[in-house]
Amino acid sequence: MDRYAPLRARTITLVGLMGVGKTSVGRRLATALGLPFRDADHEVEAAAGRSIADIFADLGEAAFREGERRVIARLLEEPPHILATGGGAFMNAETRKLIKDNSLSVWLKADIEVLARRVGKKDTRPLLIGKDPVVVLTGLAEQRYPIYAEADVTVETRDTPHNVTVDLVLETLLAHVQGTQS
Repeated sequence: MDRYAPLRARTITLVGLMGVGKTSVGRRLATALGLPFRDADHEVEAAAGRSIADIFADLGEAAFREGERRVIARLLEEPPHILATGGGAFMNAETRKLIKDNSLSVWLKADIEVLARRVGKKDTRPLLIGKDPVVVLTGLAEQRYPIYAEADVTVETRDTPHNVTVDLVLETLLAHVQGTQS
């Protein structure tokens, strides 16, 4: 018997702060479950024909979030898949409701220091340009953690290989759908 079959019935949406591994863990989770993978940020860029940094710079965060909501709504109409969202997507009440109504949501949570180390390697994140990642991530955590906590399950990640996190996500989701975890 395929013990993970119940996890293929609905889309699984990953939420959490930047750098937590939504895309890298999401790709591996999709492979483990034999499901397609979608990255909301890439889909937004494809739909807009420009980078997220350019959308933020030219149109502002509000316009980006509206486009993001529309793209996520479209993606959630597709057959079950693994969906990695941008760090701020779950903060939008409409987007959050779409995710909660149409998928299983997983909050990937990691220590701020781990996240800062990961995101400090790239300069492609609009919210971090010219700023201290620890300060920005701490502020975002204060704002977002109470909302992220509304996800169906929370998976505390560590600075471990992605396959360890994937296994933890699979076991946590399985316990959730079988009713052995709240």
